[in-house]
Amino acid sequence: MIEIRFHGRGGQGTVVASKILADALAKEGNYVQAYPEFGVERRGAPVFAFIRIDNKPIYDKSKIYNPDHVVVVDPTLVEAIDVTEGLKEGSYIIINSDKPPHHFKFPGQFKVFTIDATEIAVKHRLGTLAAPIVNTAITGAVIKILKLTKLESLVEAIREGVPLKPEDNIKAAIEAYERA
Repeated sequence: MIEIRFHGRGGQGTVVASKILADALAKEGNYVQAYPEFGVERRGAPVFAFIRIDNKPIYDKSKIYNPDHVVVVDPTLVEAIDVTEGLKEGSYIIINSDKPPHHFKFPGQFKVFTIDATEIAVKHRLGTLAAPIVNTAITGAVIKILKLTKLESLVEAIREGVPLKPEDNIKAAIEAYERA
C-alpha cells in the first residue's frame, strides 16, 4: 500500500488534487481512498488530504499517520507546520515552489523535489494572480515523480472531474508532468 499526505491551504485545490489523483489511479484498476481533514477553517487555513493506493481492497479508514510521501501545495507550510511528521525514511517530499530542492532543509533521509505549480497555474489562467489554483499542475508533477499512473489516466480524470476550464487544467497538468 502507498499512502500520501497532502498539505495545503483552503482554496488552493488541495482536496480536489487528491480526488483527481485518486480517480486517475482507479482508472488503472487500483483500489484507492481519498479524503480530506479539515474543520470549519476558512480560505487560507491549513488543510490536509490523504490518499491510499493498493492493488487489493483497502479496509483501513483511519487517518494516515506514517505516509510514504508528502505533497506540499503551499510552501509557506514548510515553516508553519512539521510536514515531515510521521514520514517514513526514504520518502519523497514534493513541494510547489520556485526554489530549488536544496533550499528546503529537511533531514537527509528524505528526497525533496520542487515544481513551480503556481507559475504554471498563473500561465494557464487557473484561479487569479492573487489566488492561483494549483491542483492540476501539482498532480501532473506527482504522477511523474512517484511514477503512480499514466498521464492519459490523469488527463481523463481531470476532464471528468474539473468542471471549470478543463482544457486549461489539462494543459497545466501536462506542463508540470513534463517539467518534473
